[in-house]
Amino acid sequence: MTNVWSKTLKPGDKWSGFVGKGKLLRFTALEEGANVSMLLYNARDLTERYNMPDTLKAQHTSHLTKGHALMSDNGRVLAGIVEDSLGWHDPLSGFTTREGTDAKYGATRYQELRNEWLRCGYDNFAVELARNGLALRDLAPPVNLFSKVYCDEDGRMIYAEGHCPEGASVVLRTEMDVLLLLSNTPNPLDPRTPYPSVPVLVEAAEADPIGPADCCVNRCPENLRAYENTWAYDALIS
Repeated sequence: MTNVWSKTLKPGDKWSGFVGKGKLLRFTALEEGANVSMLLYNARDLTERYNMPDTLKAQHTSHLTKGHALMSDNGRVLAGIVEDSLGWHDPLSGFTTREGTDAKYGATRYQELRNEWLRCGYDNFAVELARNGLALRDLAPPVNLFSKVYCDEDGRMIYAEGHCPEGASVVLRTEMDVLLLLSNTPNPLDPRTPYPSVPVLVEAAEADPIGPADCCVNRCPENLRAYENTWAYDALIS
């Protein structure tokens, strides 16, 4: 993987940018216990975005790993997961809020601590949405990379501590031009204190053309239909 771009997300950091179709995005945890909350939008039409319910029900799953497609609310594929050293990423838990962050880790303010204050996913996403001409009404459930959350027999959502070791990685392939939003803030169900956010390296490279045995396209019939919708859309706007 020959990089065309890279960035290290510091603890509490945020980032947004447009990523063209056919890019590989590798996320690597530089320390154990990482969590990066991620949102995706169609860069050509920001009203189309990642849809958690459609993604999960179409692929009959409650977690994300290699072979899964991140589907939009228009039945197309924004990105596919093509490599994964963990086997489980959390699409259910949402993002941290200001109130929850202050209650769990102690209230902090930028005015006193500057860049050392403890940031939350809600605030980070609000800033990056506004930066790209969107608003809070465009906020949606994110994907929490590196986190494992499952439901026990009583229906309680359980955060799996120790799931993400140092060096864990996951690679996404963009299937459309996307607007990507990232927030390196804790999973809201993570019980650890102090504030559990660690550096994460993000790298971009050119992807190879999709082959006939592609793990995402062929995972299930629903994925194939979503890819066919994406290819038809691309053929008309290219």
